[in-house]
Amino acid sequence: MFGLLNLNKPPGWSSRDVINRIFGLVRPAKAGHAGTLDPLATGVLVACLGPATRLIEYVQQMPKTYHATFRLGCRSASDDVESDVETVANAPQPSRAQLDAALPQFLGEIEQRPPAFSAVRVDGERAYKLARRGEIESLPYRPVEIYDLQIVAYEFPRLEVTIRCGSGTYVRSLGRDLAAAVGTHAVMSDLVRTAIGPFAIEHAVDPRALTKESLAERIIAPALAVAEMPKWQISAADCAEIANGGLLTPPAAVVAAAPLADEFAALDAAGKLRAILRRHRGDEFKPAPNFLQPE
Repeated sequence: MFGLLNLNKPPGWSSRDVINRIFGLVRPAKAGHAGTLDPLATGVLVACLGPATRLIEYVQQMPKTYHATFRLGCRSASDDVESDVETVANAPQPSRAQLDAALPQFLGEIEQRPPAFSAVRVDGERAYKLARRGEIESLPYRPVEIYDLQIVAYEFPRLEVTIRCGSGTYVRSLGRDLAAAVGTHAVMSDLVRTAIGPFAIEHAVDPRALTKESLAERIIAPALAVAEMPKWQISAADCAEIANGGLLTPPAAVVAAAPLADEFAALDAAGKLRAILRRHRGDEFKPAPNFLQPE
């Protein structure tokens, strides 16, 4: 049990609910997810199975694409419709031109304040738990990367946008801040994650439809988790060395293809992921993680 699942999270389910469902099908193998979705949201959730749980961080780093819907002229403590929504009296009704003009300030690396009702940890505790107890009202700003932001439909108060962004971005915060930039408020009413890197919603499966028998047909090779990482094809002798935790020196052709790389995806002749090779010292690389067993 070593691979990935491209899942379409149902509405009302937490990401933990989805993984609990998958774990019930794959146990005693491990299962974990890469990139939390709130219960309100639906769409792509990548599950990592067995040893592939050690690849979660690589999937989390991949760009994410969303289709989000906001309700302008409203606000809530959570920046979405999951908490009490207040309609702001006499709220401005921005034009499409005003919204389009505000978009550029939200592209590139920006400073974003996550919602108080979020999974961000504060002194080891989830922010939403502190917010429910009234112990925090806001969180500090932090940098996030927005690669693309476009309006796809607008008729006040309904605004629909597509977003391509980096890890750690809160889409409901983006809607809140975009609305503030044109003098109004917004809450997120719907969110669909349409892709994480190469994992697209068109190929995602509903976890409720999976059985122990059908799940095996849906497992994706773990190499897709490191699709953007420089590749190093290793020999049978290299595999034996890696299996015992030994160090490898890359061939000249590998160095020439990625001279500044500190990590390589080590693939065998069949294209199977055998390890992540990380620079250890000088031109020597160490398997971490290592997916080969000692002989």
